[in-house]
Amino acid sequence: MTYKSHHIALLASAGSLFLLTGAWIFQALGYAPCAMCIWQRYPHAIAILLGLLVLFGLRHIGVYVFGALAAATTAGLGLYHTGVERNWWEGPSTCTGSGSDMSSMTADQLLSTAEPLNMVLCDEVVWEFLSLSMASWNAIFSLMIAVFWVIAAVLAYRSRASV
Repeated sequence: MTYKSHHIALLASAGSLFLLTGAWIFQALGYAPCAMCIWQRYPHAIAILLGLLVLFGLRHIGVYVFGALAAATTAGLGLYHTGVERNWWEGPSTCTGSGSDMSSMTADQLLSTAEPLNMVLCDEVVWEFLSLSMASWNAIFSLMIAVFWVIAAVLAYRSRASV
């Protein structure tokens, strides 16, 4: 059976749709996302939009390359987030428990109850499976999705070259 590049690209886009839907389901179940979790969602949304372009007939190699870049970007963000969660490196001070931004806050800001009390810090794991956090799973699955986009691009290039 031969696979066409657009079929592989649609499969990759569907992978991003499933991951993004999974993130929303976890959020609906009460697992509030941190800032870095939200960052990881944007490239998936881009990959889904690119998949829609492919579905509606835009089957250019550039679309497949941008899909690979989107998936690789969210994988990279997931790896970075995993490192922050495991204390391999420091994360952004705006969403970690380092407290470095507190020194610039006024007493009114520190005592304010206007901020949400359920703030999720980026360096805390709120859910894990097989010792891997959601960010780690996103990185793994997003790398696989990026490979599918690359395969689609290679197939598109080969089919063009053979014409």
